[in-house]
Amino acid sequence: MSDKLWIFDTTLRDGEQVPGCQLNTQEKIIVAKALEELGVDIIEAGFPISSPGDFNSVQEISKAVSNPIICALSRAVEKDIEVAAAALKYAKKGRIHTGIGVSPYHIQYKLRSTPDEIIRRGVAAVKFAKRFVEDVEFYAEDAGRSEPDFLFKIIEEVIKAGATVVNIPDTTGYTLPEQYGAIIAGLKNNVPNIDKAIIATHCHNDLGMATANTVAGVQNGARQVEVTINGIGERAGNTSMEEVVMAIKCHKSIPVHTDIVTQKIYQTSRLVSKLMNMPVQPNKAIVGRNAFAHSSGIHQDGVLKHRENYEIIDPKEVGVEESSIVLTARSGRAALKHHLDALGVELEGEELREVYEAFLVLADSKRDIGRKDLLELVGKYMDESNFIELENVSYSSNGSVKAEVHLKIGNEKHVASSSGVGPVDAVLKAIEKIVKPQVDLEEFLIQAITHGSDDVAKVHMRLIKSEKPYYGFASNQDIVLASAQAFVDALNKIPVKEYATA
Repeated sequence: MSDKLWIFDTTLRDGEQVPGCQLNTQEKIIVAKALEELGVDIIEAGFPISSPGDFNSVQEISKAVSNPIICALSRAVEKDIEVAAAALKYAKKGRIHTGIGVSPYHIQYKLRSTPDEIIRRGVAAVKFAKRFVEDVEFYAEDAGRSEPDFLFKIIEEVIKAGATVVNIPDTTGYTLPEQYGAIIAGLKNNVPNIDKAIIATHCHNDLGMATANTVAGVQNGARQVEVTINGIGERAGNTSMEEVVMAIKCHKSIPVHTDIVTQKIYQTSRLVSKLMNMPVQPNKAIVGRNAFAHSSGIHQDGVLKHRENYEIIDPKEVGVEESSIVLTARSGRAALKHHLDALGVELEGEELREVYEAFLVLADSKRDIGRKDLLELVGKYMDESNFIELENVSYSSNGSVKAEVHLKIGNEKHVASSSGVGPVDAVLKAIEKIVKPQVDLEEFLIQAITHGSDDVAKVHMRLIKSEKPYYGFASNQDIVLASAQAFVDALNKIPVKEYATA
């Protein structure tokens, strides 16, 4: 029998401390409901004393969700705790999360106190919080750099005072997995009443080891993990929820299970990324756009023969429809044939060898190989009537924004116009009028790649067609034109047979 591992999500508290990622109350409610659907056990909804907005968010989230425990943060200060309790008034299940610094750095330099006084304040805070809620979590801030004997003592005392969960944060991301695991094991072996509380991990990623430390904590007896979606958070971020959950799912030897609906991981990741305006790095584990992308010929051949040759996770388990076979100069014949088959071009033997050699020459000089390139390579083997070419884009704003686009599809020319909330919106809508691909624009990123008044913008788009992703890229000084080019680039990567279902 495996133990229940409690998933404590602090995206809306610690995660929101990232500069520029603040959400309003309505946006927080949207995220909280998504976390509820994901199967999160505890949502840390905010730090109520910090601002009226945080107080209101905790209160409104408490009204909006039913299943998760709603947690409010406080310092070991009575006023903080009173305000946290008031914010949790409508929570079906409420928890107050209070605590204090326990490392020599915090005791001496931040709090200018003594170890005995820190214990007294921690115990008093827990006892005071118990007046309002039964479920009280105590955090021993900077436990990763604390003196073990002192940490054991304060944890024993706060459990005596009524703490139901004891949080052991590696606040600065300092510890190594072996060290952090030893801290958790030390608590299990040296705190007599540790069985009366759940041990929680809360690891930061300053040295890139938050997930490793968290898993080490679980292996040594922690049964709550404090995490964020996409690993967002203060400085280098917090432990990534998706990484911990999938690491545990992959390693059956770790005797715990979660209630996370893993098929909703990807959509929740994208929701948080979009609302917080914080793109997910392409090589991010589990949810990065390259997490299931293969460009090496050896890997591509292996994946096409048997997915588990190079993938330990089925993409569908986290809500990604399928792996991506990306064409580059390192791609092999198997990958090229895979893409040609999708275009409806079946080549074998000498014909495939001839096209592959031409493909390698092209791939050595071009970073992104798209549908247009493949069509040119196999032009004599197929009809190019479905290739889309952007010929002209124009837009104006006189009260309302209007755009006109000229497209060439095969040998036919088309013109369409549309209005929109802005020039990019208007242009994309005009293109859709002609192509009618029935796609969803899931990701739209603009990045400046030069500096100054003549900036060149690079646009990245991710379209979804029949639950499959297609990527488009373009760069131009004109952001509107770059956006249109990226959109068409993505459209041209959709197989011909998919357009037949439009």
